[in-house]
Amino acid sequence: MGKENIAANLTVLDVVSIYPETEVVFKSYDASVGECICCQSLFDTVQQVAEKYGLDLSEILKKLNSAIID
Repeated sequence: MGKENIAANLTVLDVVSIYPETEVVFKSYDASVGECICCQSLFDTVQQVAEKYGLDLSEILKKLNSAIID
């Protein structure tokens, strides 16, 4: 897949499998949402995670994409 942008329709599993360095981004939200996103929402898309936990989708995508560029 290369280092292209992470899309909102990718599952958490897809994202962390392709880009292991993004796991830290999901983990950074665990305390604020009250559970482990990687444990509880592994098969949800990034968009579904944002909706489920009331998170800003554009912010999550920005952080995920920044993690793969660094």
